[in-house]
Amino acid sequence: MKNRKRTLVLAGTAVALMATLIAAAPAPATPAAPAAPKVAAVHGGGTVHYPYVPASHDIRFTVDAEAVPWSRPFPAPGGEQGMPVDARGKVTIYHAMPDQNFTAVGEAEVDCLVTGGRTATVTAVVTSSNVGWEGRRIGISVQDGERGGPDRLGFSWGIANVDVKPDGTVAEGKVGTCMAPAPFTEVTKGGFKVTPAPLAPRPKA
Repeated sequence: MKNRKRTLVLAGTAVALMATLIAAAPAPATPAAPAAPKVAAVHGGGTVHYPYVPASHDIRFTVDAEAVPWSRPFPAPGGEQGMPVDARGKVTIYHAMPDQNFTAVGEAEVDCLVTGGRTATVTAVVTSSNVGWEGRRIGISVQDGERGGPDRLGFSWGIANVDVKPDGTVAEGKVGTCMAPAPFTEVTKGGFKVTPAPLAPRPKA
């Protein structure tokens, strides 16, 4: 009888110890939620050096653009879901011309953004200006400076986008979405941050 009691006591102790160990054991780790996909973006502002105007001119840009893929559907075939480079944001332009006693200003709504490494191309449709550009799409390219080098910026009306007709007449070509020249000017004050991201996969129908 004594041995039986001892066995029961030991068994009870073992059960209690097991229960304590189970209670003290850490709960299984909850699987981490998948990281949100990276979103392409460009943010910043700066003054640029443009060699084809007098040195007294002051040309500045600000760009705040963020990708919102597949958010701008259009009626043409294949456009029902929009495009992977759809974007939103704002571009502002400031060009002071003391020799002409005039400052050109404009504001545009971003409609497209695509990145590749430290370079981004943005287009935007002008919503307000004092030079009659309303409704015009403009293209801006930005390069986030590497290894301490300067940032750079390009704009569609600066050195390119001339449409020469067969008869020799010249017109300004239209800017399509995400179309801009290489960043040909140097940013002398301020700077831009490019956040690159791969193209978003096509959404399921």
